[in-house]
Amino acid sequence: MTVCPQCGTRVAADDRFCEECGADLPRVAPAAPGGQSADDLAVATGAGTDAATGVETGAETDAESEATAPLAWGRRAVAPRTCHECGGEIDPDGYCTQCGAKAPRPRDHLASRPAAWVAAVSDRGIRHDRNEDAAAVVAEPADRAALVVCDGVSSAADSDVASLEAARAAAGVLAGSAGLATGSALAAALGARIGAAAAAAASAVAAATSDGVDSPPSCTFVAAAVQLPVVVVGVVGDSRAYWLPDDDEPVLLTLDDSVAGQQIAAGRPRAEAEAGPQAHAITRWLGVDSPDEKPRLTTLEVDRAGWLVLCSDGLWNYCSEAAALREQLRSAAAAVGEDPLDLASALVDWANEQGGHDNITVVLARLGADGTRPAGGPAEGAER
Repeated sequence: MTVCPQCGTRVAADDRFCEECGADLPRVAPAAPGGQSADDLAVATGAGTDAATGVETGAETDAESEATAPLAWGRRAVAPRTCHECGGEIDPDGYCTQCGAKAPRPRDHLASRPAAWVAAVSDRGIRHDRNEDAAAVVAEPADRAALVVCDGVSSAADSDVASLEAARAAAGVLAGSAGLATGSALAAALGARIGAAAAAAASAVAAATSDGVDSPPSCTFVAAAVQLPVVVVGVVGDSRAYWLPDDDEPVLLTLDDSVAGQQIAAGRPRAEAEAGPQAHAITRWLGVDSPDEKPRLTTLEVDRAGWLVLCSDGLWNYCSEAAALREQLRSAAAAVGEDPLDLASALVDWANEQGGHDNITVVLARLGADGTRPAGGPAEGAER
């Protein structure tokens, strides 16, 4: 056993990431001269390979490493955690060495803005003991982003692990450019990439599944491949994507794979279907026992300014209709402004104020007025 350099939680020597905070863990490698392993040296210099995507990284300052991180969170840090109650140091078991208070787990609340126009926030909520949601985002200053939200199925074992593995695997596939294609060719290329990302996510969940488990880990999946002016969204399960333009009708881009979703597709009013018995029982998911893991695709051609929103049901439970979500977003923007990170945080806070009955994850991307660039915003790569 060893400890996570991000949060101090005990982890196994062969673990790839910390299940508490999601941090990438250095791999065990032969000792380098002077007694340090090659990965110890990589951590110290900022060089090496990102465990989630396989992307090689050069020697960078901590700030540069954070700003260019391909995933929303999970970067390494060495500072010990301090107790919010008394300022004492948190031990590897998660308790303060001074006052004995149990520290919040780092994964209970995660927030990041990898580019000026994209942000992600994930929160445990009020009622759940742990955060089984996960998100991964890749964004570039110009016009490309990969956005993923996965919600672990609470009734299945280790679904917090499944969601994090799935989100990371999917984002690694979605990152990058689809080339010079335009129009329908670009939409087809992005759709193929969404399909490949879902397959990678499903494989990651399968790899995290122990043999013989009665209720294997599983999660939902919603992802967006953005190469403006085209956005392609794919979904398996009941996490959602919305398009909320500033000056046109808001749209729910996804159809839930759930009992309620089936009833809505058959013509039952949304409010009635979502209030019915077993409404949230999902009919498709990512996992070794899934009946179908192929994502359902929707293509959006952006021709005006607005917000692309991906979220878990911890948010949409309280504002299911696209119009209701846009009104809540506008209300939040009036209070905190249009910084994507502040706005995503405000939506999470609002969901907690409504009761926080589930984990809450919100990913926001602000798309520009001409449909070929993101809107302006704060300095790129800012993160907190």
